[in-house]
Amino acid sequence: MYPRSYYAATAHTLAPQDPLTTPSLRTDVCVIGAGYTGLSTALHLARAGMRAVVLESQRIGWGASGRNGGQLYGGQRRDVDWLEARFGETRARQLWQLGEAARDLVKRLIAELHIDCDLTPGIASVAHKARYVAEYHALADKLAARYGRAHLQKLDAGATRALIGTDAYYGGYVDWDAAHLHPLNLALGVAQACLAAGVRIFEATRAIEFDDRDRVLVRTERGSVVADQLVIAANGYLGGLAPKLAGRIMPINNFIVATEPLDAAFADAINPRRVAVGDSRFVINYFRMSADRRMVFGGGENYRAGFPRDIAAFVRPYLSKIYPQLASTAIEYAWGGTLAITLNRMPHFGRLGERVYFAHGYSGQGVGLAHLAGQLIAETIRGRSERFDLFAELPTRPFPGGRWLRWPAMVLGMLYFALRDRL
Repeated sequence: MYPRSYYAATAHTLAPQDPLTTPSLRTDVCVIGAGYTGLSTALHLARAGMRAVVLESQRIGWGASGRNGGQLYGGQRRDVDWLEARFGETRARQLWQLGEAARDLVKRLIAELHIDCDLTPGIASVAHKARYVAEYHALADKLAARYGRAHLQKLDAGATRALIGTDAYYGGYVDWDAAHLHPLNLALGVAQACLAAGVRIFEATRAIEFDDRDRVLVRTERGSVVADQLVIAANGYLGGLAPKLAGRIMPINNFIVATEPLDAAFADAINPRRVAVGDSRFVINYFRMSADRRMVFGGGENYRAGFPRDIAAFVRPYLSKIYPQLASTAIEYAWGGTLAITLNRMPHFGRLGERVYFAHGYSGQGVGLAHLAGQLIAETIRGRSERFDLFAELPTRPFPGGRWLRWPAMVLGMLYFALRDRL
């Protein structure tokens, strides 16, 4: 069963998949996780004629893939200045273009597979402090001149207000090549394509452990899978499955609300072109108008195992600060989800030994990058690892304290940056 959310309430129907009960199911590749990474991996393997089995502990798209803000960016979570400073211009350009390819891959899959997921163009990146506007405009100029971004529109305070109906921001830019969508319907659409291509997906099937000393053996509660290769695509739900990886990602919880449907004239007044928005705060506010005119607003996060008891009350102050005119609007859905971040906010790709591949830690930009990760893992399994290795070669330091002691330092750091946002 899916957690209650606007996405679950408006999801297209896909029949539940049976759990695995076979004592020793044989396949070419076993994939753990039926989110974007796992589904994309399986689809690209199946299209290449390989057998793939996907194990999902809950339902398809149950985790971050079915609960996120639905924003499809290009590029990377880090901007080109950061990339150039650390990796040089050549590698920065390669990494940035992979991020562009991620966005284009998702758009192509939606078109090819006829996925009905409310794909809508435009994401505005906006500054909550006046001094940030010059940086945003300089970045937009650089992306247009040197990185091939042809559809950027710079915004001053007035243009921002006209575009998104709030005085909370001082300017920024819109990327009209970026887009937003219904994330769970995207996952279900890719899953339907997987099933049609012969992929076997087992829901309610938690991978307990794996052994890769000879061939890969993955044990579940009621069965097991024997495979030549294994792909770990669990992201924020990795848990203790792969201890060597756990200390390099941090699961964090983020929270979203969806209002009641807004009056058409009011929706047109506050978001006439139906763009999505992400702001400059370290703990980012992100929001968009749904296809049925609801404000879908993400704000606030925590760094412990549980969610707030009243998520709507937790998020409403963030919403009301940006849109005072929505302060008394009814919130019909409120939900949380767990994603994984890395210390440097770049995704963590790699191998464990000769047969095990992984990709995770998309740090809030997983709608595109997770689909690309699946494509690159499939390429690598088939013998072409050049694009995968561009990510795998990036240094990904563990969080201080490793898996068990990373939380206190992380919480202190996040509190510092949240305080800096408010000052």
